[in-house]
Amino acid sequence: MTGCKLDIPNPNAPTDEQVLSSREGMLTLSLGMKQYYSTSALEALIITPGTTTRELKGITTFTNVLELEAGGTALPSFNGNVLNLWARMYRVMGMADELIANAPTVLATDEATRSGVLAHAYLFKAMALGGLATGFEQFPTQTNKNGQAPFVPRQQALTEAVTLLSQGIDLITATAPSTEFNTRVLGTDFQLRDCLNAYRARYQMMLGRYADALASANAVNLTSRSQFVYSSQSPNPIYQQIVVSKNYQPRATLGLPTSLLETGDARINFYTATPEVTVGGEVLRSVAGFFNEITKPIPVYLPDEIRLIKAEALVRSNGSITEAVAQINAVRTQTTGDPFGVNAALPAYAGGTDAASLLTEIYKQRSTELFMQGLRLEDSRRFNRTAPAVNVNPIPLSAERTRNFYPYPDQERLTNPNTPAEPAI
Repeated sequence: MTGCKLDIPNPNAPTDEQVLSSREGMLTLSLGMKQYYSTSALEALIITPGTTTRELKGITTFTNVLELEAGGTALPSFNGNVLNLWARMYRVMGMADELIANAPTVLATDEATRSGVLAHAYLFKAMALGGLATGFEQFPTQTNKNGQAPFVPRQQALTEAVTLLSQGIDLITATAPSTEFNTRVLGTDFQLRDCLNAYRARYQMMLGRYADALASANAVNLTSRSQFVYSSQSPNPIYQQIVVSKNYQPRATLGLPTSLLETGDARINFYTATPEVTVGGEVLRSVAGFFNEITKPIPVYLPDEIRLIKAEALVRSNGSITEAVAQINAVRTQTTGDPFGVNAALPAYAGGTDAASLLTEIYKQRSTELFMQGLRLEDSRRFNRTAPAVNVNPIPLSAERTRNFYPYPDQERLTNPNTPAEPAI
């Protein structure tokens, strides 16, 4: 039997060799990497862990959505959402690796543009590693065209992410990125230095490096705003999934137990809206916030995450409790002035000042402030929230997450002999 070749070259498209060997190609790939992350990788990071932590409820009859909603051992290794989280992060990593490998040569005589391209690539490779660490216990930290890259523990991958972010900061400190790079790739909605420091603080916290996390957080300008922008041609991906495709809907509780919900918290009505509907015995609301319009921007990070990183770092390292409470109150009592309009408008904290009480408060504030930002699953593990039991299906609502880590996608296991055994749950 004969077959026809369908991968016909597009004579109008540049080849990989042309893209990776020209200055124009470096800038175009940098912009493409940022756009792909914002429209595809970020969707997987928000939707998939967001369903696992009950921020969102899967409401369609698509098999992949039903499996993800069920969680536990009912979530198979061939689930499409799990594959998307894995594959899309690796596509981002692949683009970043190409830039890191080729920019030093291609941009050898343009130090300012090289600085921007490399620091930007370091940031997005670190973001891809962090996205994988959210969902998986182990994974490769390098793209490998033969499909047989070695796996490393997530802590090692996060350590590499922190190193990449530090390298990016060092680069742009030594040589400021060129005006052309800032204009064509970053735009006015993306502050590279603040993003590097914010993600470095995030991953240092995930690693338990509290003093380093505090130092990085202190380097972030809390009045600046970095966001991914969208258009009708490049739409907000969460709007597409929730409003257009109607695959998911936010839970009215934001996925939190009632003990962690506070009456009058203005962020609940910022992120969700009425009318309320009941599906499967659970009350759901419409999505709002950054996700209810096709062109709504999505933050790269929220400034109040940085304040809560400071508070957590202080509490976990036996630092100043007074300062930790001050950072919590800066989040709780904010009524105006947040760069993204996420204001809690709550009274000052009046709970206990022991470590356990403060960490519970920090988790509560993170869960509400950072709703649907792709951070809840990592937070749920780090704060030792109620986990699912092995071989108990369906997972009861008393468990605040339906998985600890995801199974490795079948496509990886079929081609990579280094793929580890599946996590128990």
